[in-house]
Amino acid sequence: MSAAAALPPGPRAPRAVQMPTWLARPLWFAEQCRARFGDVFTVRIEDRPWVMLADPAAVREVFTAPPDLVHAGDANAILRPMLGPSSVLLLDGAEHLHQRRLMLPAFHGDRLRRYRDIIVEATERALEGWPVGEPVALRPHAQAITLEVIVRAVFGLEPDPADGAHDRLRALLSSVLDRLTRARRMVTIAALGPDHPRIRALFARELRAVDAELLRLVAARRAAGDAALAARDDVLSMLLLARDEDGRGLSDRELRDELMTLLVAGHETTANSLAWAFERLARTPGALARVARDPAYAEAAVRETLRLRPVIAVVARRLTRPAEIGGRQLPEGTVVTPCILLVHRRPDVYPDPGAFRPERFLERPPGTYTWIPFGGGVRRCIGATFAQMELQLVLETIARRVTLEPVGGPEPVRRRAITLVPARGGEVRVVATHG
Repeated sequence: MSAAAALPPGPRAPRAVQMPTWLARPLWFAEQCRARFGDVFTVRIEDRPWVMLADPAAVREVFTAPPDLVHAGDANAILRPMLGPSSVLLLDGAEHLHQRRLMLPAFHGDRLRRYRDIIVEATERALEGWPVGEPVALRPHAQAITLEVIVRAVFGLEPDPADGAHDRLRALLSSVLDRLTRARRMVTIAALGPDHPRIRALFARELRAVDAELLRLVAARRAAGDAALAARDDVLSMLLLARDEDGRGLSDRELRDELMTLLVAGHETTANSLAWAFERLARTPGALARVARDPAYAEAAVRETLRLRPVIAVVARRLTRPAEIGGRQLPEGTVVTPCILLVHRRPDVYPDPGAFRPERFLERPPGTYTWIPFGGGVRRCIGATFAQMELQLVLETIARRVTLEPVGGPEPVRRRAITLVPARGGEVRVVATHG
């Protein structure tokens, strides 16, 4: 049997039709496919076929499969030009586990609690520029908050007019991310491939100044010595000190790639989720007022936002050998993609799945294989706990300081690079301020 014959059925339109349809209308495309072909179907988005999965049981099979069977690094190759080959998102096997173990301690326990003040301060500073009575697109303001948090919590740079390193890095990162996360960049990478000479040259040119600044920062921090690093709380200093059981740490290039990974994963996605949260909460009577006074509801609102408006559509894994997934025997090389959009809208798991109802997560916690905005298994996003804490703190801080009302009707989904954003940026109006 040929590889093609072993794949589940799916739309017969050529890739030239399927890819732009998926990019423009991902939820519509996925729901049309599920309605016609069921919970397991094949689509052609890249040069390799994707087998999309909408059944939590099949998702569980992928997330609990042996790491040597399902490779995420290969499947995430579209990110390589920006993140670099040593990114934890692009590694598999022993190297992935090595990097992940070195990074995990920076995102757990007391380390996270130390970042709370930074998040609240960044949010309050951003609020100072919000006009009263005029429409405001929240996405750019959310980006300002998340970037400030990253520059201070991850890179360990505080505003200091004497050296300007904080402002210089923030300006560089803001500029390059704005250019490189536009949808047409991802379309070009998908069309040509991440290793095409044109793609490599483009990203090398765009990232040259950022790379130089990051490597300069790493060198300066290394030169300070271990005692000085141990006295700091930022993620970069912790990564510089991290060692495995053989005493091996991260090289400068590995640090550069992991810093870019934390930047892209922690800035763009969190900012987009904040914009979606306010877009939904502002249209839910009484919701923002409840967020301001009830931390449990605020946490549930974060979870419901990530369910209904996930900013990433799929999780991707490449099979390194033939395997049975979702009741189908799939050939080696198949990219299996648990579809976050479809899993999160299953009516048998989430009654009235299209409704924004944070109360559903007060009634029961999210399921391991039915709520997957951060992926799952050994590849679950390292910064998931940090991101949820940041989202909740920003929501609570803003809800306590201002009263918001929606502008216009509900916002449709628009793609920005690999993320899904509100078409008008989460537009609201500040009608009152408090304190």
